[in-house]
Amino acid sequence: MKPKYQVILDDIKSHILSGTYKAGEQIPTESALQDSYNVSRQTVRKAILELSNEGFLRSEKGSGTYVSSQYRSRTGGKRTIGVITTYISDYIFPSIIRGIESRLNEDNYSLLLASTNNDIAQEKKALEMMLSYGVDGLIVEPTRSNVYNPNIAYYLSFKEQEVPFTMINAYYEELEVPFFCLDDVQSSYLATRELITNGHAQIGLVAKMDDLQGKFRMKGYIKALGEAKLRFQPEHVLSFDTATKADLSANLEAFLNDNRDALTALVCYNDEVGLEAVHVCRKLGISIPDELSIIGQDNSYIAKTANIKLTTLTHPQEQMGHDAADWIIKKLQGKKDLPANTYYQPVFVPGETVRAINVE
Repeated sequence: MKPKYQVILDDIKSHILSGTYKAGEQIPTESALQDSYNVSRQTVRKAILELSNEGFLRSEKGSGTYVSSQYRSRTGGKRTIGVITTYISDYIFPSIIRGIESRLNEDNYSLLLASTNNDIAQEKKALEMMLSYGVDGLIVEPTRSNVYNPNIAYYLSFKEQEVPFTMINAYYEELEVPFFCLDDVQSSYLATRELITNGHAQIGLVAKMDDLQGKFRMKGYIKALGEAKLRFQPEHVLSFDTATKADLSANLEAFLNDNRDALTALVCYNDEVGLEAVHVCRKLGISIPDELSIIGQDNSYIAKTANIKLTTLTHPQEQMGHDAADWIIKKLQGKKDLPANTYYQPVFVPGETVRAINVE
């Protein structure tokens, strides 16, 4: 458990970084803070002293305590770009970060990296760190981008301070923010259309629904079914989110068992899910692709190194990272007419997990 003064310190700092307490504004009095947190005056003063030492607050004798206008700890010399991703160590993320780093190195920018594990509380900590450090620009992969995000105030704080930021892979629909994204609707549309072209009419979907990519990839799946005049069947969709991802294998097993005679193909949210589906099929004795065709998405490292060549679609990965960093640098250089949004078009990558059926 945190010491009481640390709770007060963290709360005040969060209010400052999110813009609730603005530079130059007076914070609540010591007496008000005592009452609010039910602590002693000594505890309040310890929190205020530490925040003053960190440069967040300044005290004026006989007047009160104010938010320092110099709290952002920008130092001279090498400029720093903050990067917040949902994950760092696996899937497509190392390639994205490599693209960002390569562009930043060209202009001698340093990189400050944080990850959220797709957790909103961890995103808050990462944003507070970036604001406190005083990064010159920010590249963000949104956390759980298809649900309400209580951290919007922090992004507005970056805007107020005229710190340029852009988003990759997804964006928050509540914000007007430039972004760099794969055309996720088109990706899933092409995957589904490929299966339809190969004679499949009973096509399932595994969709992640707390991220915007999952929402758009479901849209592409529905679009392709509609064009082919195939009925959308809710029972053929297995949805999951970050919280239930740990149960995906067990849920896939139940889903594929229940639909063993109904489905001939499966469109998966990404390659990770596609390979998990392959694993479950082997466990159940379902032959791939003879009994079930499977398509992943993103052409990730794990798809390229798996012991089966997964049919998939491309993701720009390193190019996306490079372009996002290039946008930030050009923005800081004062360049005008930069693109507001960039969509990358997916390309189909043939593999061993799709077969044609009933094609005349």
